[in-house]
Amino acid sequence: MEKEHVHIHADEACACGVHDNEHGHACACGHEHAHAEEGKKSYLARLVVGVAIFVLGYILQSVMELGLWGRFAIFFAAYLVLGAGVLAAAGKNILRGKVFDENFLMAVATIGAFVLGIYTGSGDFAEGTAVMLFYMVGETLSDMAVERSRNSIARLMDIRPDYANLKTGGEVRRVDPASVAIGDTIVVKPFEKVPLDGTVVSGTSALNTSALTGESLPRDVSEGAEALAGSVNGGGTIELRVEKEFGESTAAKILDLVEHASNKKARAEKFITKFARYYTPVVCAAALVVAVVPSLVTGAWSVWIYRALLFLVISCPCALVVSVPLTYFSGIGGASKKGILIKGANYLEALTGVREVVFDKTGTLTKGEFAVKEVFPAGGGTNEEVLGAAACAEADSSHPIARSVLNAYGRQPCARTGYEEIPGHGVKAETADGVILAGNAKLMEREGVPYEEAKEPGTILYVAKNGRFLGSILIADQVKPDARAAVEGLREMGIGTAMLTGDAKSIGQAIAGQVGVDEAYCELLPQDKVEVLEQIRNKKGSAAFVGDGINDAPVLARADVGIAMGGAGSDAAIEAADIVLMTDEPSSVSGAVRISRKTRRIVWQNIVFALAVKAVVMVLGVAGFADMWWAVFADVGVTLIAVVNSLRALKN
Repeated sequence: MEKEHVHIHADEACACGVHDNEHGHACACGHEHAHAEEGKKSYLARLVVGVAIFVLGYILQSVMELGLWGRFAIFFAAYLVLGAGVLAAAGKNILRGKVFDENFLMAVATIGAFVLGIYTGSGDFAEGTAVMLFYMVGETLSDMAVERSRNSIARLMDIRPDYANLKTGGEVRRVDPASVAIGDTIVVKPFEKVPLDGTVVSGTSALNTSALTGESLPRDVSEGAEALAGSVNGGGTIELRVEKEFGESTAAKILDLVEHASNKKARAEKFITKFARYYTPVVCAAALVVAVVPSLVTGAWSVWIYRALLFLVISCPCALVVSVPLTYFSGIGGASKKGILIKGANYLEALTGVREVVFDKTGTLTKGEFAVKEVFPAGGGTNEEVLGAAACAEADSSHPIARSVLNAYGRQPCARTGYEEIPGHGVKAETADGVILAGNAKLMEREGVPYEEAKEPGTILYVAKNGRFLGSILIADQVKPDARAAVEGLREMGIGTAMLTGDAKSIGQAIAGQVGVDEAYCELLPQDKVEVLEQIRNKKGSAAFVGDGINDAPVLARADVGIAMGGAGSDAAIEAADIVLMTDEPSSVSGAVRISRKTRRIVWQNIVFALAVKAVVMVLGVAGFADMWWAVFADVGVTLIAVVNSLRALKN
């Protein structure tokens, strides 16, 4: 069977990583090619028919005298049915100049066995057919295992639509963003992504720009404000006048950086490819020596040609060709069951060498969601009083800070008789009991309210009523529950950790202390993150980066292994990453490392086991102590054992 590694893309390439010309293939997105399905059915039908003919021949030669040519006819018919794909692949590869592969070895050894059966008059044709039969059974089992891995990955694929709501006259229709021109008006509804850079022409909202800037605080926008592609509308419906074409948008430019960064990432040549390049010609030459040299000395050509054919069957690298990629993709399938999507075997292998894991902060170690962390009442007041006043003032606001206050208060706020939103400062609400102010320090200063400045890192909401300062509320991004466990899990495996963020130093260091990372780098722009990662790699060695925003895409692409949060992460980050955590749990990083290390151990177990058994049986075969059935075990038997061992990578 002709197999080759296929790189897995997040949106369209085949998940199994093995392209089987005989069977066809199914893509990770779940769309199966009709011709592939037909090829698979045809292959299984041939396998069943071939087995039936082989069993019939074995029974007939046991109960009646078929004669030399009778046995040849029935077993050769079974051989052709079973081995048509191998013979065809061997012929095609020879025409393409790729002579020395497992198809060539299988074809020469099995055809040679039939020729010897005729030449010696023994009529023992079952051996050659059995070699092909067990080879095909081994291939079938390995393909079934690959299919399991493929299906596990396919279930996790998330194909997200990318569209713009184009407004023409009084009609709004959904279109491809690339078809929108500069000056067109688009509508962005709550919780939709902004598809193109533009200026707000109507409506007000709070845009979540963390995917672009890494900043956790949403940005308020109103008429005249700029809205960047890739940000998420967290409030009301807004209309934008498009200022840049799709290819010139902020998101597109960052994706261009990713493309250039990806070119710097070296791709190591697979061990099995390099091994087969030298191994196969060497064993063919060795088999030729076994056939010719002793025959010239002893004159027993049939004996030594038979032993040379045994040598070829034994030396066939099927166990390695099948089990090595199968182990990696079983590892990929096992990882996918835990919500870890790995885009290729090379990334799974690269993960074993990681010495430092660098985390982004917002959306990676933290939830990217605001919550009331602490309340600081002033002048003998109570938490209830401060929260109640703030909730009353923010009752009708869709701002994330307002929602966090209302969630913390947990009850129906008081009624208001008047409300004023003061851009860049906060809100002013009139109630039956007086006037409530809720906003930042600038609002207190503007209204002449003496206040106590909070020193805690995070977003501070100051609250006053009737000119009296009631207190402040600390609102901060929430650390993910498993963030500390993620860092500790990596530390137990001897892997260092660091955190990069665009947030202020006070906030970044506070989060770093909570999760326990070794180092924290704060107030970084996207290009700064790439520079810091390079410094870490130069000092520590191979480094993985874990992020979720568009601003993380260049550093994800530059890292030795890029890991993206798939649930809330941006499309650019997911495309740039080598591994996607569909559960958004940072602790999955240590799980991915454990899977990669287990997978590599199984790969080397199979390599050592296969080569050791083959070496022993080769010596026995050349010495005359092993027959074709030993050769079948050394080839197909070892392959089956290696396949079964490979399937352990599915269990993690």
